[in-house]
Amino acid sequence: MPKQKSAGTESSTSRSATENSVVSINNLSVHIGKKPVLNDINLEIMPGQVTALLGPNGAGKSTLLKSLCQETELSAGSISMLGKSLVNWNRSELAKSLAVLPQHASLTFPFKVHEVVQMGLYPLSISQQQGQDLVDKQLQQVALSALKYRSYPTLSGGEKQRVQLARVLTQLAQAESTPILLLDEPTSALDLAQQHRVLELAHTLAHEHNYCVVVVLHDLNQACRYADRLVVLEQGEVVSDGTPAEALTADIIEKVWHYKPTLVIDPNSKLPLIF
Repeated sequence: MPKQKSAGTESSTSRSATENSVVSINNLSVHIGKKPVLNDINLEIMPGQVTALLGPNGAGKSTLLKSLCQETELSAGSISMLGKSLVNWNRSELAKSLAVLPQHASLTFPFKVHEVVQMGLYPLSISQQQGQDLVDKQLQQVALSALKYRSYPTLSGGEKQRVQLARVLTQLAQAESTPILLLDEPTSALDLAQQHRVLELAHTLAHEHNYCVVVVLHDLNQACRYADRLVVLEQGEVVSDGTPAEALTADIIEKVWHYKPTLVIDPNSKLPLIF
């Protein structure tokens, strides 16, 4: 599992990770005003995995995610996507391989559900029938086919979140290179069953379709269950990075979240359970 790179000579493992990574973050720092929000972040994010960004409120998780989609100005460092500097990407071209599900998607116009999902078709070159079939497929994936013709503003918060997920999945459906899916707290408005449905879908996309999935989560147990790699942030710095068992030790949890956990290893999954 890739680790934070030191300032010294790169190991062969680090070079291999860099060569195979889909997203490369090098010495990234972000300041908002005079306040440092991210400080010297170095990460290589791989395809075929779910990478979860964890940390308390204000740790820099959402800022890091926004940096990956050019929504935040970098103070220092660089980001590369699919072997190309992020600043050199044409936005319309990048949209074919990169999609973002924000924590809150503001949309007040009375669009029908299927019309919102159709917004994900804009970077694609497909026929009208292919587009309709794709929209139907993604609505089925998020269990919203029955609401296809409902007015979007009348939906619950959780239903809106799932519609937006269908939209971004539609956007990535014909990615020519590794699809990159960024999810900012995708479970925040969902009930328990739908939380697991969404995270299971993210895991399936990574493991069966080679997506590169980066997700911001607060629930540590869900992160352990569905993510392959956990990156723990504290005050804008990476303090732990690895598999669930490596990254979420009792000491790390107590240090970062100021909470002394009871940590048990599940005998079946071998994953940590945190209480």
